[in-house]
Amino acid sequence: MTSATPDPDVPRTPGEKGGGGVPPGETPPGEDSTAGAGPRETYNPTRGWGKGPVIVIGFCVLAMFVLFIIWAAIV
Repeated sequence: MTSATPDPDVPRTPGEKGGGGVPPGETPPGEDSTAGAGPRETYNPTRGWGKGPVIVIGFCVLAMFVLFIIWAAIV
């Protein structure tokens, strides 16, 4: 059984030198990191919570506190 060598046939392979190297310009340049690989992010809020949600949450907390005080006074 004969097996084929995985090495390329250097004289017949384009871009290969006799020593196995590749001449400059034959390979693509190295890539940078994956910084630009994802989709562009267009929504990036820089400020914290808006006034509306904070007021609503504060009101709910205050209402629960008052209800617990009333419930404790009754029981």
